[in-house]
Amino acid sequence: MARGGGEWGIHKAVRGKWCCSYKKTTLIVCCINIVIALYVLRSLYASLYIYSDRDSHLAVEYTPDQIRKMEESVRIRKSAEPLELIRLVKQLKKELSDELSVGVELPESLKLKLTNEIIDKLKTLPPKANVSEQRDFAERWCTEKLEQAKQVVHERGTLNSTISLEEAVILVKALESDRTQMLEDIGLWIPSEVVNNEHDDKPEGELGDELDEILPGRPLPPECHTELHTDYDGAAVRWGLNHHKESAADCCQACLVQAKRAKPNEKKCNVWVYCPAEDGCHSPDIYEHRLGECWLKFAETPKLNFKDKYPESYRRSHPSAPVLVPWASGIVGAA
Repeated sequence: MARGGGEWGIHKAVRGKWCCSYKKTTLIVCCINIVIALYVLRSLYASLYIYSDRDSHLAVEYTPDQIRKMEESVRIRKSAEPLELIRLVKQLKKELSDELSVGVELPESLKLKLTNEIIDKLKTLPPKANVSEQRDFAERWCTEKLEQAKQVVHERGTLNSTISLEEAVILVKALESDRTQMLEDIGLWIPSEVVNNEHDDKPEGELGDELDEILPGRPLPPECHTELHTDYDGAAVRWGLNHHKESAADCCQACLVQAKRAKPNEKKCNVWVYCPAEDGCHSPDIYEHRLGECWLKFAETPKLNFKDKYPESYRRSHPSAPVLVPWASGIVGAA
């Protein structure tokens, strides 16, 4: 028992020694970690201080005299700016923007003068003037009025004119900004010209069903010898420009009646030519032939002008010519 007790005592002493050594080791390791952490923090703080101190040494320090000179330089640059010119440019931009957005409003008295004047000018145009001729006329009139108004402004109203100086100034602005709007303001509106080009996509020589169409109006009697898409030549017994009929049958009847009532020394109608197309009929002359024209002609030996289709060579020299001959004709007999 004594021996066993001795061994137990030795084992207990050794165990106590090791426990004490483990605690000391743990404490030492913790102290070392704390020292390392403090060293790292000190190094970081020292580096930040060094960099901040270096930046402070790099900063440029100006003397009071240098600062005064820089302030004087800034003041001189600001005083040298064209402030008045900048203000005028901004004002001009605003005025131009307002004029473009609102437009030039003509006084009622000036509108009345311009309206009466252009109506009188339009009366000088030919009765059958087309859209292009009307637009050209309106453009020439606007150019003349602009030159006249500028002359009145230049002479400061001393020139003998139908418009005053104030009206001339307004008219110049209106004509230089938008002539079309100014013309509409005085009541003149000219539509845009529409050009219709007929496209023929059929094979060469194929006429299709167009030749089988029926003429509008009452049926034509056999003695009219009607031929569609045909234009006969001959001396005019009655001009068709001012001789219109409701139908081809009426035109043929007019030819028969004229031949019956003609005096011995007068030419008797034996050829009638009628325009049945709603948009008018083409002809190589200078006139505009409309629906219903009835031409009464005389020819000892009637000859064709055109039959069925206009030749390609003719269409090349007359771009406005359609593919098919629009006229309807007939030969009613010899004189």
